[in-house]
Amino acid sequence: MPRLSEVTAALATLWPASLAEGWDAVGTVAGDPDAQVTRVLFAVDPVQEIVDEAVKLGADLLITHHPLYLRGTTTVAASTFKGRVVHTLIKNDIALHVAHTNADKADPGVSDALAGALGVRVVGPLVPDPTDPAGRRGLGRVCELDHPVTLRELAGTAADRLPATAQGIRVAGDLDATIRTIAVSGGSGDSLFDDVRAAGVDAFLTADLRHHPVSEAREHSALALLDAAHWATEWPWCELAASQLEAVSEREGWGLRVHVSRTPTDPWTAHAASNSPLSTFGAPN
Repeated sequence: MPRLSEVTAALATLWPASLAEGWDAVGTVAGDPDAQVTRVLFAVDPVQEIVDEAVKLGADLLITHHPLYLRGTTTVAASTFKGRVVHTLIKNDIALHVAHTNADKADPGVSDALAGALGVRVVGPLVPDPTDPAGRRGLGRVCELDHPVTLRELAGTAADRLPATAQGIRVAGDLDATIRTIAVSGGSGDSLFDDVRAAGVDAFLTADLRHHPVSEAREHSALALLDAAHWATEWPWCELAASQLEAVSEREGWGLRVHVSRTPTDPWTAHAASNSPLSTFGAPN
């Protein structure tokens, strides 16, 4: 069985900390480097519900996409919800490791997993990493469809293949427009509109799209926009990341048992459509 330090060294090769944005907080948050690791759980959010799941599972290591502490703190008191997470982790000998924007930029990364979930073919990064001579790393991905579809059909595919959320998929554009190429970016992507336009794609799927950036983007061009829930666009990475760690475990002879949480941690729990009764959503598809 490997020690935590051996596992985190392997994680550093998959998602180097050097790829993370300067404002980000990635790497090991809690855990004894000499502790043995036998079972690992992947999830998007390090919230109490996920930590409780790790305890029930008997995990030694929790790997999340989102940081627990993105900014500095002066307390880990259990009277705060983040402090309670820390206390639960330490009491149960569970380490926490974060791969955030370093996993976004990695090859393969978060947007590769999103493209895979949608069934589209990756051509290259939307915003290439200038330090990558191979031109494969970077934010977002530019993709091609195997055959043209309408925007209506593309939105339906996204709704069917991404985890179910209260939001579903919001669409801006002509539903009968033909889509041959698409840019995707897991997580919040409305800062990438200039890059998306420069890529010359027919559509852009991301999350957290705001009114004014969308309104301005629609005035710029006929670019179709698909807005999914933040959590839903990043959850597919958990499955990709788990398979990557399983491959390392097999190669090293570690025998790790690797799991992916299917607990929805999207904060929105219901959606009331116009002239429609309130509906709620459960676990991912």
